[in-house]
Amino acid sequence: MIPPPRGRTFAWLLALLAIVGAGAWWYFAPGSVPAPLRAMLPASPRAAPALYKWRDAKGGLHVTDVPPPDRPYETVRYDPNVNVVPSAVPAPARQQP
Repeated sequence: MIPPPRGRTFAWLLALLAIVGAGAWWYFAPGSVPAPLRAMLPASPRAAPALYKWRDAKGGLHVTDVPPPDRPYETVRYDPNVNVVPSAVPAPARQQP
């Protein structure tokens, strides 16, 4: 019986380790992935965590990263690369008479 070549097994093991390591890097530290590579990859779930929007007993609106245990809530996902503040042009300064 001929034993399998060790070099090929080591190469496959090294490739598998590189893939698992790259996947862990993408998942756990999405902000540290280089921008050109980040543009080609799908967004990591950690890059845009879920937020939960709900109202308290007095009707006040809350947005938290943990869902409330005792009331209905809405899951909100956001893209951190999108500007959520509306752009505005400042009004010209008024001159005092």
